[in-house]
Amino acid sequence: MASKNVNKSIVVSGKRKRSIARAVIKEGKGQIRINHIILDKYGNKLSRLRIMEPLIIAGDSLAKKVKIDVNVIGGGWQGQTEASRLAIARALIAYSKDKKLEKDFIEYDRNLLVADVRRNEPSKPNDSKPRAKRTKSYR
Repeated sequence: MASKNVNKSIVVSGKRKRSIARAVIKEGKGQIRINHIILDKYGNKLSRLRIMEPLIIAGDSLAKKVKIDVNVIGGGWQGQTEASRLAIARALIAYSKDKKLEKDFIEYDRNLLVADVRRNEPSKPNDSKPRAKRTKSYR
């Protein structure tokens, strides 16, 4: 029986604050889409540069061989940018299975592979803010 060339796709996710990004990586020609928008047209310049960091570190040899589709929901634009960046970096590692690339990501910025688990503190009962207390009036 002849073996078929199966187009493998890997799904990974990344989180930051309230944002959740799911990235699907498969063999392709270096096309990256975020919420069905090509990366060159997505968001502002800062967010594009942040999202492109894992692709630049991975180099053209890997970045030009894959197609990455990212679906990101929730949070603000910076949280979505960080979540997308995390998902793309994790996808590249899962696709290539390269320990050197993983080490390069960690040395550049640990948040490329490890999620930032900080969340905002919930408001306390009968108060509007998490920390500041209501002032007590004595008169």
